Amino acid sequence: MLKIKPLSREQIIISIDRLTRFKHPEVKYLRVFKDLLVNNLISPKFKKSELDEMDYGELCSYAEQILNFSLEKLDFCLHDDFVINQKLYDYETSTFILDENVKKILKNKINYMACLELLGEEIPINLKWLKSLGESENQLINRKKMALRYPLEKIVISEGITEEILLPEFAKICDYDFDKNGVYMISAGGKNQVVKLFYQLAESLRIPIFVLFDKDAMANFNEIKPRLRKFDNVHVLECGEFEDVLPLNLINKSLSYVLKNISMVDLNKLDPELGMVKNLEEIFRHRGMHEFKKADFAQIVKKNINSNDDISPEIAEIIRKIKNTCKK
Repeated sequence: MLKIKPLSREQIIISIDRLTRFKHPEVKYLRVFKDLLVNNLISPKFKKSELDEMDYGELCSYAEQILNFSLEKLDFCLHDDFVINQKLYDYETSTFILDENVKKILKNKINYMACLELLGEEIPINLKWLKSLGESENQLINRKKMALRYPLEKIVISEGITEEILLPEFAKICDYDFDKNGVYMISAGGKNQVVKLFYQLAESLRIPIFVLFDKDAMANFNEIKPRLRKFDNVHVLECGEFEDVLPLNLINKSLSYVLKNISMVDLNKLDPELGMVKNLEEIFRHRGMHEFKKADFAQIVKKNINSNDDISPEIAEIIRKIKNTCKK
């Protein structure tokens, strides 16, 4: 006989949040389901090694019983409507290349309709999308109207955090909202990590990938070139790194914001050989400011983007390429 320690409201929300993030279904479902069995299944009790060997269908059955039992204990009425489960199944199988074993864990009977009653307004974007699945048939219209990002249509991989922060903002100025058009942005943390991530995603995804490299990553571009699928796309910056393609007027506005219009900088005197990041590091150091950090400065730049004048021709070209990266 099953003996279960029920999850709290917060624990249920954490579980469904993890199940609806962008990650390979096998990875995220196994992690969540195994955690449920380890922490909330009192009897029968399984060792970790037994969970690793357990049939996916059996694992799924235990996990859904734990979640549904927990909902009942919180006095939520369980529904017979599993339309959300089917929509999640359809989404994951259309986004990822999955074998029949993985599909077993997607064919679960988690009572998502009851779970929705736990969700308020201040929730992550993936949970807002989950809520929308219970309210409307047309996911694309919902995504456009509410900027839900999901269902995803393409992935953008960049080297650094600056691109992750600024590209979505530049795209809005170009009338191409990433969240409204299903674009998921990932900063890999370096050119070698971009290659590694691209290999992983290209092997498992059915949707296109756009890769943005700094200028010094031509060798990395050549490394992934043989594995590019017909609908993938790549852009290698024409000069330096992403900070180098920001318009000088945008850099100037951002520095004015930081320096509060005191001790302004003559950007015409910057050393072109150093590159923008090194120049900014020098500006911050000479003015006795805190250490220059790319992510912090990118957030300041983001606040100062407000018109087409803040977009360089190369940034506009990158956005155009991302927009046109799609399945034919």
